[in-house]
Order: sequence, then C-alpha cells, then structure tokens
Amino acid sequence: MYPWKRKDGSVHLQEVTNEGVTYLCFPSLSETGMVRHGFSTRMGGVSKGPYATMNFSFTRGDDPEAVRENYRRMARALGVDEKRMVLTWQTHTTNVRRVTAEDEGKGITKERDYRDVDGLITDCPGVTLVTFFADCVPLYFLDRKRKAIGLSHSGWRGTANRMGQVTLNRMEQEFGTCPEDVICCIGPSICQDCYEVGEDVISQFSQAFPEPLHDRLFYRKDNGKYQLNLWEANRQVLLSAGVPEHQIFVTDICTHCNPDLLFSHRTSPEKRGNLCAFLCLNE
Repeated sequence: MYPWKRKDGSVHLQEVTNEGVTYLCFPSLSETGMVRHGFSTRMGGVSKGPYATMNFSFTRGDDPEAVRENYRRMARALGVDEKRMVLTWQTHTTNVRRVTAEDEGKGITKERDYRDVDGLITDCPGVTLVTFFADCVPLYFLDRKRKAIGLSHSGWRGTANRMGQVTLNRMEQEFGTCPEDVICCIGPSICQDCYEVGEDVISQFSQAFPEPLHDRLFYRKDNGKYQLNLWEANRQVLLSAGVPEHQIFVTDICTHCNPDLLFSHRTSPEKRGNLCAFLCLNE
C-alpha cells in the first residue's frame, strides 16, 4: 500500500494493484458487479522524466509509444479492451457525447472526429469511456436500471456550469435515465485546502449557486484570495439534479496533496503527465 494523504470524504477509495499497475476505485461502483472502472495513479507505466510513469496524454511532450504502452497496461489491469476505449477531447466545456460502437478506438487506434467534448455517455457494454485529469474533478455515473454509464470532466468552469446535471440530463434524453437510479462518484481531484482562486472565479460561483450554500463552497482569506471546494460544489449539483444523497460518493484523496502518486497541475503546471478515469459497462 502507498502512503496516501487522505481527507474526510464520504468514501475510502480503494487502492488496487493488478498486472503491475496501481489504480484507485470506488467500492460503491465495484460492488454493483455492473462495471469495470478505475482512476489512474503515477505507478505502473513506462513513461520517464516528468511523465513518470503512467502518463496518458499524447499532447504534453511524452513519447507516443510510451503512452500507448501505458494504455495497454491499464487495459490489462482493468480487464478491458484497449481497442474499444473512447477518449474525450477536453476544452472545459459542458458538451457531452453519446458513444456508440462506431466510436470504439477513437483517440487510441483511430482519429477523433470530434473535439470540445468533456463528457461521454454510453449504453454499449465493453466500450470503455476515458477522461483526463490533473486536479479537475472526475464524475462517474452508473444508471443501474437502464444499464448506462457516463464519465465527465468538471473543472471550475464545468462545475460552475453544472456539468453533473448536464450529463444526467443527456443520459435522460438518450437512455431514459432517472437521477434516483444513478450512483454518482466524485473522483480524485484538488481539495479545498489546496485550491486557491481569485475573485473572478468566485463571482461565477456566487451566481451559479444559491447564497445559503456559499459558506460551504468557499471562504475569503486575508490576502483577498478564496479557497474553493469543488467536491462540495459538484455534490450540490448532483443533489439538485435529483440524485439521492446516499448514492453520491465523494473522494477522500486530493491530487495536489499526493504529488508523488498523482499528477497535479498546481504542483507541476509545465511538465507533467495526465491521469485518466476509466469506466466500462460489463458485457
């Protein structure tokens, strides 16, 4: 076991090592038996230098062959097919794409014919959704009744624009999803203690969330800056969208608190790798 620095989350994330690859997972998702999922760490890959060792980004300067090998290793560890992975093209939007069998391999073995996509949903078993992170918030969705999944990237812009609700709305449109049937997990990302922001960010959160919630989401410091709680903000978005409180599970691991184990943009803004979230419906 690695020496994780943990916070007071609603769940104790599990560390799993399989096929030499270490990743984190939510017991609430694993126990359903319906999905394979994980959140990557820095351990188990072949990348070197600032990308060491499990980097999944092809666009940050790493050796593409090393990145491809990292995907192969993660696929073996999760028990999924690397050639059926589908990757986002993230630009801090709230655009959500429905993934079908025709999309299999896009971003891995085939070029993506889309961009500006920060969320993916599917009801196709065996297809693995993949999203990228280095402090922003991963959102996992499992509709147990309709057998559909979603995986979204929610940074401060996505959170202020209610990415969790947008994803649920899209799942309702495509699959008939009802929020009360969904398990939602808020994955490893930057915690409030580590996330200092300015007035420009807080002004958007002040408008996006009711005033009674402001004390729970942010506080002002003597230097005029604020500490923002993206975990609680995303939890409130999911609650307001109709997800029962007992079906929302919040990370207890911060990316910035664990720089040796996870990539963090706040820690290494220039040269670093990217983490990934993975989610696949079992066949």
